[in-house]
Amino acid sequence: MNNKIKLAVAGAVFSAASVANAGIVIPAGDWTLDVNGNVNAFANWTSNDNHAQEVTTGGLATNQDVTGEDNNQGINTGLLPAWLGFTGTTRQNDVDVSFTISFQPNVSDNSSNGHGDVLQPLNRQAFITFGDKSWGTVKLGKDLGIFAGQAILNDMTLLGVGGGANGSGAATTLGGIGTGYIYPAWKGQISYTTPNMNGFQATIGITNPNQGQFGDASTATTGTNTELAQDRFGIEGQVMYSWTGDVAGKVWASGATYDVEVGTAASGTANTSASVDGYTATVVDIGASISAGNLGLVGYYYNGDGVGSTIMGLNGTYNATAGSGIVKKRDSDGGYVQATYVIPTGTKLGVSYGVSNLDEASGEVATTLVDKNERWTVGAYHPLTKHLNLVAEYNDMESEGHGAGLKDESSSFSLGAILFF
Repeated sequence: MNNKIKLAVAGAVFSAASVANAGIVIPAGDWTLDVNGNVNAFANWTSNDNHAQEVTTGGLATNQDVTGEDNNQGINTGLLPAWLGFTGTTRQNDVDVSFTISFQPNVSDNSSNGHGDVLQPLNRQAFITFGDKSWGTVKLGKDLGIFAGQAILNDMTLLGVGGGANGSGAATTLGGIGTGYIYPAWKGQISYTTPNMNGFQATIGITNPNQGQFGDASTATTGTNTELAQDRFGIEGQVMYSWTGDVAGKVWASGATYDVEVGTAASGTANTSASVDGYTATVVDIGASISAGNLGLVGYYYNGDGVGSTIMGLNGTYNATAGSGIVKKRDSDGGYVQATYVIPTGTKLGVSYGVSNLDEASGEVATTLVDKNERWTVGAYHPLTKHLNLVAEYNDMESEGHGAGLKDESSSFSLGAILFF
């Protein structure tokens, strides 16, 4: 399996027997082509305790479906989509050169004819790298974000489902996104990674200023929302130290900063207020993953300002008066802890708890805004073969609002399999 796909799964692949060590390797002249990926599918049964969703802004615990049913079923991929990747590698003029392009098709659909337009295939990777072990590696193109990348790669639900299993035919689930970490997303980027210096490596990069990434500021009044847009490169970075031995592991810290411009009432209208110059959204994290024999432990924590608690920037600000061009940032933090153990049959048993908190801004009274999203996951991951894992998971989610007594609860049970090649 090529290095980039390893990064997408290896952090959560629990034993060497869980996944193949290489994809389908094809020599092609000066190049070596690696064809790799996975196919996974899960049957999900979800039960929703509340008849109507009470935490309407940022709550992740699900409620009734469109027909008013409290109990829902669906066949979906898990947190990791089905994946087909192509990586070509070569060495020319003492430089290691590679390209990666990947596609993520769906395994299910919610349309009447089974090929509706709602769920388009994903395209998460298209990038090149060049470098050498003596001076490091440069990456240009679309790949997993740098900040919070390790958080999702070490999440055990990457082999399974995690949160967000509600609904029929969805493209992917949430795993621990929004209940322990912010989604790193797949971003256009130019980054540099240092060579491995006795276990230490650092990465720094700029990311594409995705218009609409930060959306509209939440507003407490009716009217046109204030428009937010990132019109400068984002900056993301990470430092990590890893070691081997009887007790092996790694520790890391990463961060991101984005300058966000604030518009006026109408979309696309520049902000002309002399008193408003936009704001800076910032977030940092720290984590550790340790393995000793059959035992694995992960701990992770993040803290942000203006970044929200699920997708970067979503619900990260508050606009007291619609269209005023004046927004206030919300603070957020969270994290997760996880323990796994391999029993004699080779089955990996795991338990994980995660929480994401979102504070109200100064002066804000938003009763339906989420205060925290919590998740408990219990899972079993069995390597039936070197390539194929059978998975069973139970996930319990709870969303609490800032308003008194507002709470949504849902639970899901999932059975399926994930095949790596």
